[in-house]
Amino acid sequence: MSSAVARKAKTAPVSRSRPSPKEILSFVLKRLDDEKAEDTTAIDLKGKTTIADHMVITSGRSQRHVGAIAQHLVEELTKHGLRGVRVEGVPHCDWVLIDSGDVIVHVFRPEVRNFYNLEKMWARARAPKAER
Repeated sequence: MSSAVARKAKTAPVSRSRPSPKEILSFVLKRLDDEKAEDTTAIDLKGKTTIADHMVITSGRSQRHVGAIAQHLVEELTKHGLRGVRVEGVPHCDWVLIDSGDVIVHVFRPEVRNFYNLEKMWARARAPKAER
C-alpha cells in the first residue's frame, strides 16, 4: 500500500453537514460542565429573536477560568465541525461572547454577570404576535 493511500485510510471521513442547533446546544452544555463552569442557564430564543436559536449564560470563577472555558469551548466547537465561530472579550476575560451562529454563549465573571443580568432581560422578551 502506498503511503498516500495509507494516510487516506487512516483519516476518518469529515462530515459536511452542520450539526443542528439542538445538537450544538447539547454539546455546549456538556463542554461547559466538563470545564466546571458555574450556574449555567440555557435560554430558548426561538420566536423571540432571529440572532440565534439558543443562548447560554454561564460563569467562571476568575478571569483566568473565564478565558480557559472560552478557549476550550471554541477549540471543541471547531473540532466538532463548526466553522466561523466568533469570539469577543478575550483580552479582559470579564465577559466573553462566543457566537457559533445557532447558539450564543456568554461566559462571565460572577460580578459582571450580576451587573448585566442578561437572564432577566431575555426572560422579559416576548415572542412576536402571530400574524393574523
